[in-house]
Amino acid sequence: MLTVQTVLLLLWLAAFSSLVATACRQKVPQPIILIVLGVGAALCGLHIGIRPELFMFVFLPPLLFADAFRMPLREFREMRRAILFLAFGLVIMNTIVCGYIIHWILPVFSLPVCFTLAAALSPTDTVAVSSLLQGRRVPGRLLQLLSGEALFNDASGLVCFRFAMADAMTGEFSYRQAFGTFILVAFGGLFIGALVAWVASRINHELIRRKLDEARSQIVLVLLLPFAMYAAAEAAGCSGILAAVAGCMILKLSGSVEEAATMTRLQANTVWNIVSYVFNALIFLFLGLQLPSLVMSARDLAQAHNAAFWQYGVLVVEVYGAMVVMRLFGLLLCEAGRWAGARLNHMPYERTGFAANMLLTLAGVRGAVTLAAVLSLPMGLDGTPEFPGRESVVVIAAGVIILSLLCAGVGIPFCLRFIPPELVDKNAQEENLARQKLIRAALGVLRKVHDAAVVEAPAAAAPPSPAPVGAVVPAQPVQAVAQPVEGPPARPASPTLPAKADAAAAQDTPASPGLSEEDCQLRREVSDRLIQLYECRLDEEDATPRIGVEDRRSAVRHARLDLALRLQVLRMERQVMHQMVTRREINDQTEWKLQQELDYEEQVIRYQSLRLPRED
Repeated sequence: MLTVQTVLLLLWLAAFSSLVATACRQKVPQPIILIVLGVGAALCGLHIGIRPELFMFVFLPPLLFADAFRMPLREFREMRRAILFLAFGLVIMNTIVCGYIIHWILPVFSLPVCFTLAAALSPTDTVAVSSLLQGRRVPGRLLQLLSGEALFNDASGLVCFRFAMADAMTGEFSYRQAFGTFILVAFGGLFIGALVAWVASRINHELIRRKLDEARSQIVLVLLLPFAMYAAAEAAGCSGILAAVAGCMILKLSGSVEEAATMTRLQANTVWNIVSYVFNALIFLFLGLQLPSLVMSARDLAQAHNAAFWQYGVLVVEVYGAMVVMRLFGLLLCEAGRWAGARLNHMPYERTGFAANMLLTLAGVRGAVTLAAVLSLPMGLDGTPEFPGRESVVVIAAGVIILSLLCAGVGIPFCLRFIPPELVDKNAQEENLARQKLIRAALGVLRKVHDAAVVEAPAAAAPPSPAPVGAVVPAQPVQAVAQPVEGPPARPASPTLPAKADAAAAQDTPASPGLSEEDCQLRREVSDRLIQLYECRLDEEDATPRIGVEDRRSAVRHARLDLALRLQVLRMERQVMHQMVTRREINDQTEWKLQQELDYEEQVIRYQSLRLPRED
């Protein structure tokens, strides 16, 4: 039973794991550290049981929702065939083929029991995958393939697990019924999640239109949204996992994120990062807390069957080896399909490579979903029959989870050494090109503002002479760069204006008629300074032949020095502000407001420093 003290202890362990991972310079994956801490806490007397249904309802919806939000929709469309094959086809193949292999290794288990174990081990864990790959320079395509697969294969694996478990308990199984139920569960979950997301986006749009949107309430409602999707789908007998994933993607497509206020997006990003971090840590801590009791069960089982304890270790290695070989075969089959499709459509084919395939194989780790599935097997407590060989299935599944995490923690960094660097840098190249386009759009707006100020300056300096009485005043042609007299006043140019708003902004930003010469001069000076700033930024980003290599290196060094000096200035401002508080010239509330301004400015500086290219 969880108490307040237990929850606080788990949170302390989660924070401590980050300190240990940082002290180890991220050489040891944080999930491994969390599992070790969980084992240590269990050996010290902390025992927390897992209720599988509650565990999956609390942890899976928000984590799947967050991972689905990070999945780029363009890459998902491009790799949809590979993702769907790995998420559904490979899971079904794993369940059948590995079930027969496990039955061959352990003939004492019936075939339905072996299918149940294989189905529980088939889905990869999105939480474990994202935790192991976090902070590593993994090629974007491989990372997106793994993320997309992990989003969907939980649902397919759990459906196969339910059918295999029912077959093992009752001895009744129908392929036609299983296929129909599978389609209903999958598409029903997708439909319910999409429906809930569409309703939520309509409500959010109406709140924004009526100016009733408020950052804190919106963030809380979005945090509750994946739970609502999951609960609605499960209540209808459909997949809550697919509902949460589909709902998030519909929200992204609906434009609700772009409609939200800037402060709402910034605060929501921080909140979701904290929620993902805490929930990820708690999952691995719970896994570590279960290990000592599972090891004791394995020892008891070994004694009951007159076997040595190491034989269970060999059995775990054999089962994991079968899963690895089957996953590698599925990945090679998927690549063969990509090659055949490229040849038939006369499209260029990019070979994945052996090192990348091995990374994808080892990254298919098992985690919380597998453990929750096997722990949900009937124990025979309330007069219901016990699942055949339940303890052995739970022990083997737990061993495969730990072994897959260890192999991935060691093997993934090794595989990354043999992946060509150009595969890793494609994301950075795309970001660089996008920044160049945004900077050029901003330069276009600024130059229009500057030209308009130049055109308006002579008119402001020499006002027109009055026309003679009775003379016909000719109609003045409207200049292309000027606003209509009845239109709204000109607004200042925005350097961060997106490219799609360039045409509209260009008509609004030039100087309006009636400005004085002093105002026109001021506009020219400000626009000149901003044009120079953005041209310097373009030189930092532009790697095309437009600018020489030495000039670009000089621009990058100039940018680095500029950012370093700005950080030094911020530190000095913080010191002076602290001295003012000490001398009681300002109070702590004023200090907090000024501190927030400096924090935002420093965060922008650090983001700019991270996106600068590394010096050769």
